Amino acid sequence: MRYRSKTMATWLAVALGTLGAHRFYLKGRHDLLAWLHPLPTLVGLAGIVRMQNLGQDDAWASLLSPLLGVMISVAMLSAIIYGLTPDDRWQARHNPGQPARATGWGPVLGVILALLLGGGVMMGTIAYSIQHFFEWQLQATVHLPPLLSARIGGFGT
Repeated sequence: MRYRSKTMATWLAVALGTLGAHRFYLKGRHDLLAWLHPLPTLVGLAGIVRMQNLGQDDAWASLLSPLLGVMISVAMLSAIIYGLTPDDRWQARHNPGQPARATGWGPVLGVILALLLGGGVMMGTIAYSIQHFFEWQLQATVHLPPLLSARIGGFGT
């Protein structure tokens, strides 16, 4: 059994976590969740490309692009969990029967970067999603028939 480094797992989650690289590193190519990471990431990326080509008013782009933000946040959360796992617990889970190795500052620096990136991306994703939700609600009232729209607005009662 090969040694699995906490520093490597943390930095793989930061750099390539949206593609599941950290899970492939820790659990191998037979991990189902590792294979499921790229799909929502690529769908979210397709939403971003669609938004760049068609603008922010495109409904599909507005639905698909937050998936990329969610996947980035999930990857950063994984990096934070890996980096903050105590060394003895990491050894027992990922390297049983092997001598312990000191991790140093590598995982800590990865956690700091993951907190910055994950927090910023998650806040942006939430703000974008809420903004578009309320815009859709406003558009729904604008497209109602005039009589019904007036009653909803309180003018026709």
